[in-house]
Amino acid sequence: MTEPLSVFPIGESNNAYAQYFDGQSYLAAISTEQVGIFNVTFEPGCRNHWHIHHAKTGGGQILIVVAGRGYYQEEGKPAQELKPGDVVNIPANVKHWHGAAKDSWFQHLAVEVAGEETSNEWCEAVSPEEYEKLK
Repeated sequence: MTEPLSVFPIGESNNAYAQYFDGQSYLAAISTEQVGIFNVTFEPGCRNHWHIHHAKTGGGQILIVVAGRGYYQEEGKPAQELKPGDVVNIPANVKHWHGAAKDSWFQHLAVEVAGEETSNEWCEAVSPEEYEKLK
């Protein structure tokens, strides 16, 4: 990659969460005060595993796409293509995954929604067969 994807920094290799990603991702903290906002960058073909943002009340996550092309999918629903400017509101307790298209870098801001008794549960990887069906 020779030029920035967006105005937000790519950050460092996302080693702390690498076990929950297929492919290489990067993480940059944009804000850690008031509301956590992180820029997540995915190399082409990179995606995270199915996961759930649990909360007793509130919680969940908001994705704001800032560069590239990717996908978001909730369990039991078809994957939706994402492009810059798209916003995804992910309610608490909904199993989902997100990541880059096979042929494109992808960046989104991940906004942590405050809630009570919040936790993240990482689940199985997205099956290669299902991912390969995406354009």
